[in-house]
Amino acid sequence: MQAQVLNAYMRRALELAARARGKTFPNPLVGAVVVKNGHVVGEGFHHKAGAPHAEVLALKEASGKARGAALFCTFEPCFHFGRTAPCVDAVISSGIREVYIGSKDPNPLTCGKSIRLLRRRGIRVAVGIMKKEVFRLNEPFFCAMRRQRPLVTLKVAASLDGKIATRSGRSQWITSRAARRHAHNMRKYYDAIMVGIGTVLKDDPGLEAGGGHRLTKIVVDSSLRLPLSARLLKTRQPVVVATATHNKVKEKALLMRGVKVLHTKRNSGGVDLADLLRRLHAMDIRHLLVEGGAALTGAFLDARLADKIVFYWAPLIIGGRQALGALGGRGVDTPQKAVSLKRMTMERIGRDFLIEGELVYS
Repeated sequence: MQAQVLNAYMRRALELAARARGKTFPNPLVGAVVVKNGHVVGEGFHHKAGAPHAEVLALKEASGKARGAALFCTFEPCFHFGRTAPCVDAVISSGIREVYIGSKDPNPLTCGKSIRLLRRRGIRVAVGIMKKEVFRLNEPFFCAMRRQRPLVTLKVAASLDGKIATRSGRSQWITSRAARRHAHNMRKYYDAIMVGIGTVLKDDPGLEAGGGHRLTKIVVDSSLRLPLSARLLKTRQPVVVATATHNKVKEKALLMRGVKVLHTKRNSGGVDLADLLRRLHAMDIRHLLVEGGAALTGAFLDARLADKIVFYWAPLIIGGRQALGALGGRGVDTPQKAVSLKRMTMERIGRDFLIEGELVYS
């Protein structure tokens, strides 16, 4: 097939995969298309963990037409037993003649194994069709497999002069209702949301996501100051408290409320964020949204552990030396060491601007 045709079918598989954004935790987003004699005869995408994989659904829809056909899948078909049986076995038994794969599966349980098996069975395999697009769609999964930690996105909402509260500590509301609604809806694309204990004590947020999305709530609380009356404890979503101290009485009270207490290594700032991310990875958390406050956001930047940023920029000037800035931490000592953005986008949300980009450390 010509490259243009290959890309068209793979683009369709990517479109299918993207339909399940935020729903497949902890699995990647995968789409599949079966093509025979220039016609699509089967399509499928992975809906959620434990549900049939994309290739199986596409082959089921194609039925007998799959024999001698070509399969386009964004990810290498799985090789291992997990919540479902290996997809590679279904591909082989279907009679598929050619398989076009967007990317190898970075999971070492599969990585390259299915490709080798398919070729041994006489099936033609091509790998790397629209590989960059597949990577961007599944960046959290790649990060988890390769770096053994979640992909970290910082969310900041600030005035034109970088303030997140006035000198009296008031912050409601700096951004517009449209921007706040957008930020709330964005949470459904993440596995977990994180805030510092300062934000909980000041704002008492619920940290909910729309549509009943399963969003693990994480509070970085070095000294276990989380009130048992906190609003985020009054929901059905999982809650994790990360701490660097031991307090048997408080821990027991939190456990009685269904809270998971996670002890981490201690550093000069309290909770060791690198150790915390490793522990969250062990809980299968792939994509983490850090919503503040300023100290926690700054700590992630200082530790170079943040990967992306979502910045809601309000056209307001608050001023005042005592007004709280958006970022705490040590920061950098020269402009040359400043964190920059690549693949940056900007759009208007209500009266505000939304700036998104990947963080680049000097």
